[in-house]
Amino acid sequence: MKSKTRALTGVLACTLAASVLAGCASGASGGTGAPVAKIQLSIPDPLTSSVGVSAQHFADQVKKTSNGSVTVTVVPNGTSFSGDQNAAVTRLQGGSLDALILSTSVYAAVVPEMNAISIPFLFKDTTEEAAFLAGKPGQALKEKLAAKDTVALSFLTRTGREITNSVRPIEQPSDLKGLKIRVPGNPLWTDYFSKLGASPTTMAFSEVFTGLQTGTINGQENPIEVPWTNKFSEVQKYISMTNHINDAWVLALSSKKWDTLTDEQKKALTDASEETATFKTGYDAEQSKKQLEELTAKGMKSNELSASGLEEFKAASKSLYPTFSQLIGKDFFDQAIAFTTTK
Repeated sequence: MKSKTRALTGVLACTLAASVLAGCASGASGGTGAPVAKIQLSIPDPLTSSVGVSAQHFADQVKKTSNGSVTVTVVPNGTSFSGDQNAAVTRLQGGSLDALILSTSVYAAVVPEMNAISIPFLFKDTTEEAAFLAGKPGQALKEKLAAKDTVALSFLTRTGREITNSVRPIEQPSDLKGLKIRVPGNPLWTDYFSKLGASPTTMAFSEVFTGLQTGTINGQENPIEVPWTNKFSEVQKYISMTNHINDAWVLALSSKKWDTLTDEQKKALTDASEETATFKTGYDAEQSKKQLEELTAKGMKSNELSASGLEEFKAASKSLYPTFSQLIGKDFFDQAIAFTTTK
């Protein structure tokens, strides 16, 4: 009898142990039955920047939407790709980076159609840009990225790009004549700023502050968060609210990482990315006003374009439409123009 009791006790103990182990396995999977997917999300800017805040927002959303089955760790300041953004795109395609948030202007080197987002003065405002990116044009761009082993979860808008410099306020294109303005290494930018009379200068962003400080360049152009985040008020006197070009961020996973995920995990990431896109547009609208106030409080002089100056900037862009069409590809260029002119 004692022998039978001991045997029964042993069976119950084994059963209990198995249950505990199963519970631990479930915890490790976030309750989905699959192992927790760990994703490192690389970004080029600090965590305090707009893209840093948005990246962390995305990570928090993923934790919720995946019920803990996916964890996202944000790696800021370009440390995972040594600040080389072109190399980051290549590494994402090859799968040595899990995930990346990077500007569409950089991706244009591998998907020329990305440049359509940055046709000068294409969008009336960020809301129209968001509609473009969430609509058929954005879907077409996602498909082109997919062919490059890049899964674009969503596009995140940026506010319009403004010009800062240390020489004079920019109110019309003639004010740019002879100024060395740092621009991305993208022919759309160099063509446009050359047309405006500036001397466009490509330079790694990590060198821009020093370039402004030493006078190697006179100015630069970027969304307002960039001079705010990078303390350009220390080396720049003027900020001109030109809103001349828009670009966007691509929130993407490598195809290799994407293929390791379950359908539920993929949906969780997609849902979180779409919510983050909405969050960022609203966040930027609120923050850009505060950032301009802080920059002017630190001594920068702000100005808007004159009405006639704005028309001159737009005319310069339209005169380059044949060049832009060739750069982007005629079909997608025409689609982008049609999307915004029929709204």
